[in-house]
Amino acid sequence: MAEARDQRLSIIHEDDIELAPLYSMDSSLCLYTLEFPRQNLFQTDCKCQHISVHTVTQSSPSPVLSCVEKPPKHAHVSLIPVANSDTNSCCQPAASNTLQDIHVSARLMDNFLELARENTEKDLETCGVLGAFLEKGTYYVTTLIIPKQKSTSNSCEAIKEEEFFAIQNEHSLFPVGWIHTHPSQSCFMSSIDLHTQYSYQIMIPEAIAIVMAPTDSSRSYGIFRLSDPDGMDVLKECQETGFHTHSEPANGSPIYEHCSNVYTNSNLRFEIFDLR
Repeated sequence: MAEARDQRLSIIHEDDIELAPLYSMDSSLCLYTLEFPRQNLFQTDCKCQHISVHTVTQSSPSPVLSCVEKPPKHAHVSLIPVANSDTNSCCQPAASNTLQDIHVSARLMDNFLELARENTEKDLETCGVLGAFLEKGTYYVTTLIIPKQKSTSNSCEAIKEEEFFAIQNEHSLFPVGWIHTHPSQSCFMSSIDLHTQYSYQIMIPEAIAIVMAPTDSSRSYGIFRLSDPDGMDVLKECQETGFHTHSEPANGSPIYEHCSNVYTNSNLRFEIFDLR
């Protein structure tokens, strides 16, 4: 049983702060740190374990609001525009009437970049897992889990997966995707990223991959998914590991594409569990 440790609880207050558009990263966050011992007790593989959790909690605009079915007067829900594509990345998303919508707070992405800053300055990637609940046909992203991880300048691998699986189970969350940084690269999906995305999308067809590329002057973020069925079929048959090239689908369609079913919701409350 792991020994309990004192952790810092960082609380982000955004009362009376207007939500910036998703494409404009707002760095003017008010951060307050409190010394606070915290440990969560989870049951994993029939073994009782203490998991020390560093939690960042943000609420907008109400600390008790967790989901907005019909946005109140001052809430803002907007469809994320599909970025211009190029031949090296992906094309416009294929029309689909089967995917559920996903709502996410733009602040979550800003806060993830802030928590990844130390790694970014060292040219190391950072990754996190997105957890959501499903309400009336819409996924609401309410949790970001940053697992323990091993990083390089162009890859990031989560370790001790049982820890974030335990949080997902504890809060009955759907793993609707993941988020990671490209600290010194452009905004695209690498071959390793595509395999990671396949592992999420095979479970939940709506699963998304958010790429944060703070040094890419043309596109600082992207929200992607594998094309279905073409891109999914390519990844299903690929047995290679590490960085490698993928053949394009036989019909010439892209392997991955920009998501067309993701909305920013300024009234979503979310939590961040940083397990590092």
